[in-house]
Amino acid sequence: MKAAVLNQIPGDLEIEDISVDKPGPNEVLVQVVNAGLCHSDLHFMDAHWKHPLPAVMGHESAGVVQAVGRDVSYVSPGDNVITCLSIFCGSCANCLTGRPNICSNLAAVARRPDEKPRLSKPDGQPVDQFARLGGFAEEMLVHQNGVVAIRPEMPLDRAALIGCGVTTGLGAVFKTARIEPGSTVAVFGAGGIGLSAVQGARIAGAGRIISVDVTDEKLEVARRLGATDTVNGDEVDAVAAIKEMTGGGVDYAFECIGLKSTCEQAWAASKLGGTTVIVGMMPYGEKIEIPGYEVFMMEKRLQGSMMGSNSFRVDMPRFVDMYLDGRLMLDEMISAHITLEQINDGYEQMRRRVGTRTVVDFA
Repeated sequence: MKAAVLNQIPGDLEIEDISVDKPGPNEVLVQVVNAGLCHSDLHFMDAHWKHPLPAVMGHESAGVVQAVGRDVSYVSPGDNVITCLSIFCGSCANCLTGRPNICSNLAAVARRPDEKPRLSKPDGQPVDQFARLGGFAEEMLVHQNGVVAIRPEMPLDRAALIGCGVTTGLGAVFKTARIEPGSTVAVFGAGGIGLSAVQGARIAGAGRIISVDVTDEKLEVARRLGATDTVNGDEVDAVAAIKEMTGGGVDYAFECIGLKSTCEQAWAASKLGGTTVIVGMMPYGEKIEIPGYEVFMMEKRLQGSMMGSNSFRVDMPRFVDMYLDGRLMLDEMISAHITLEQINDGYEQMRRRVGTRTVVDFA
């Protein structure tokens, strides 16, 4: 099968023919129909994070189950599915206490080192799966706890977005922050995650939703998706603008980029007693600085959100329903469709901040 492989860091993806094994116990073989380009992969391609090599990248995919291994009871061949990097074991303390998105026993959903690898090159060299998925490939072989079955009428290019960016943004609002109707919200970043957070705030009934970015095109999309106000951070002091708009700051600030500067801006933009949620993937080892006295004197809260605090087997079908009933707008988020061979061009566009979400079409 064809796949986009990262062979060196930093480096571009290389389209190669690799082999995929047959499904083993608890494994599902998925024919990938669509995959979204997410900034997380770019962090590894640009050497902000490390990863075992070689690796098939990609983690935001949707497709059709082709075959299942022994002990698979959740899905059957022909089912439409979304894959998710929040693969869960179902038995560790985090899974058993309602936090499967931070499962601590990922070895339970992987093949043992002495077993045949799921993916390999023609010479037998094992190929790693990014995020235990490897979604930039014609087929994915994953543990059954890494897929969720969805309604067959859901378009798979839209469904792919739910696999990461949409779930992360919506979940940060719905599940991590649990914002109240009428609350004020600022979202830093108008990419896939930020636009989803804007939509989450709209669906949850926020009174004022301020989208912050440095690209007017993305800010216009944010307005179409529910932002009541926009701020171009290249043109004005975003924190000062937000405080002026709201009379002192927002109830909830969401950082959806992954930069030290915007994390600190989001904190500064939250009001007395406000909450700042860090959603964006920061470069490994990066630190943020906040005034210590504001934590206790102002009772401000700094909260992390990993993949939107999801329980994806429950959350993603709900998000599909929201799209199909018109509440969740996904058509407007897709700015380009490309082939697998164009994937490096797609990531170059991302580096240049062009577009909102690009989707790879496999079929």
